Amino acid sequence: MKKENSNIISLTDRQLDLIERLGVFSTSNGMQPAPARIYGLLLVCDKLELTFDEIRETLGYSKSATSNGINFLLTNKKISYVTKTGDRKRYFKTNVESWKDYVGEGFNYVHKYHLLMNEVVEVRTAETENFNNSLQELTNFLGFVKEEISRIFEKWENHEEKKNEN
Repeated sequence: MKKENSNIISLTDRQLDLIERLGVFSTSNGMQPAPARIYGLLLVCDKLELTFDEIRETLGYSKSATSNGINFLLTNKKISYVTKTGDRKRYFKTNVESWKDYVGEGFNYVHKYHLLMNEVVEVRTAETENFNNSLQELTNFLGFVKEEISRIFEKWENHEEKKNEN
């Protein structure tokens, strides 16, 4: 006798299509298919927190693929989990509420990369002039991006403050 899958989340055709498109987009940007679709499911699903079994059964993944996908997303801070008193299950959710922290990490990455590229320029031999010019151009661009991103973020925060005042 076949057991009913009570852990399958009911999704509309549009939600299923969007999960697939998010998965394709993420895989084209370097993420593996399982974590890409798990993340898509957590973004699209009406329930904000899903158990391991709900994720696994809804996407039709094996335990291993689900576990590896969730662990990848946890390690990369794309998702987190909560527990509930008296319940041993973990409930997974996106970290979309923490997007400012994620963006801040991106700013920090650009800043550190810019500093490192400046050092690389300093130690380069003068004999590779064309390469050095390209490297200097990259370094100048990183400095420009770092400044502009900060301005854009500040401008956005001012915009949001004004919007909330109205």
